[in-house]
Amino acid sequence: MDLGLTGKTALVVAASKGLGKATALQLAKEGAIVHIVSREEQTLKQTRAEIIKESGNDEVYYSVCDITDGNAIIQAVAAARQHTGSVDILINNAGGPPAGKLMDFDDDTWQQAFELNLLSFVRFIRAAAPIMKENGSGRILNIASSSIKQSIDNLLLSNTFRAGIVGLAKSLSQELAPDNILINTLGPGKIHTDRVDQLDQKTADLQGRSLEEVQRESQASIPIGRYGKPEEFANMAVFLCSSANSYVTGQAFVVDGGMVKSIN
Repeated sequence: MDLGLTGKTALVVAASKGLGKATALQLAKEGAIVHIVSREEQTLKQTRAEIIKESGNDEVYYSVCDITDGNAIIQAVAAARQHTGSVDILINNAGGPPAGKLMDFDDDTWQQAFELNLLSFVRFIRAAAPIMKENGSGRILNIASSSIKQSIDNLLLSNTFRAGIVGLAKSLSQELAPDNILINTLGPGKIHTDRVDQLDQKTADLQGRSLEEVQRESQASIPIGRYGKPEEFANMAVFLCSSANSYVTGQAFVVDGGMVKSIN
């Protein structure tokens, strides 16, 4: 299947590692011009080199950007546009907020999580959508969490703001559809990234068990019987952002090996 991504400009946020990096790599393999964003320049340089080597596509660029800074976001979108005069695809992504329960967080922590995990998505869309409207088309994908379908214990901040992402995308799907801009939300289940390792280690520490024991138990709860691979998540992400997807918008999906039992 031709995904129609050759020559399209894709801006991928928080792409120096994990799911953002995996998605950027798959887009590069499909011939997209990829612009990756993260906070650490050295990591971005290394990631750019790795994507070029693995994809054979040398049209990979980067911007250093603190995604809680509105002005930095505007600059990152402008930098992505420089390559072709366009931003055809936006992949919104952000690191997860701290784990914990209600009384663990003060107002500052709530505000920080809001700015990182919801307001940054709004700001990137607000900067990129006018460019897509000029072009008469676009694809926006918000990377969230499996908590968009089923809340996760001890992840109150994530559960709260990931749900907000779904509401944002559903609302914007109505607003942006007349300009052929499609927007969807994709939630990873237990995809084997540093973030999942960190959460498993936190669980192990709290329960006084080994990391290996916690991971075995966690994988046993997944019908497929293992953690997902980042590239498995990225394959779904790339499809939703391609021209092969011409009619799916405002939807929320999970890539989870059957872990989530919700039917909604």
